Amino acid sequence: MPEPAQPKRKITFLHTLVPLLGRLFLLFTGKTTRLCWIRDEQAGVIESGSGNYIYAIWHSRQVFLIYSHRFRNICALVSQSKDGEYMARLLACFGFDTVRGSTSKGGTAAMLGLLDKTTAGQHPVITPDGPRGPQRNVQSGVLLLAQKTGFPVLPVSCGLSRKITFRSWDMFQLPLPFGKAVVIYGKPLRVGENDNLELKAEKLRLELDRITDQADKLALS
Repeated sequence: MPEPAQPKRKITFLHTLVPLLGRLFLLFTGKTTRLCWIRDEQAGVIESGSGNYIYAIWHSRQVFLIYSHRFRNICALVSQSKDGEYMARLLACFGFDTVRGSTSKGGTAAMLGLLDKTTAGQHPVITPDGPRGPQRNVQSGVLLLAQKTGFPVLPVSCGLSRKITFRSWDMFQLPLPFGKAVVIYGKPLRVGENDNLELKAEKLRLELDRITDQADKLALS
């Protein structure tokens, strides 16, 4: 199936400059950060195996996870907004492929694009509460993709000892150098053809919240 056409976007000088500066900052931050990994045993088996899977992360925690999961054949769902253009270009600097769209705009085309790339072998990553919230609320896109493909969802989160937390809808976190980061994988979630998506959404939300709270505590210990 051909990839759905993406709308043309006006590209400015800042769209080139900001992601390059962001790349340098994130590389420096990552290199000077003490990184600790904690994986659920089943999630570790899935990630290291030959099958495919879907990452689910909260919108606020995505920046450091770009560094920790760089060049891993991952495809990210990114908003079609102007801010999304910056993020898409930053992701490209770290080896991520992207599909543009969201649950609120371009949702059908985005889902088809993700489905194509997932079946082609890429690992999709979705922020189920993005791009506009509500904060830490699982929308249906990640569950529908898991249901359609049969691939498990791997909840992932991170905690940071040094960061700037913005007063945005999601309390977005920007990592700072010379700190500690804890990346945690939760229990994988599978979505069957006849499963109740509302119940699965609540289960994923609880698991993402659990590992996020755990990561925050461990990062400060």
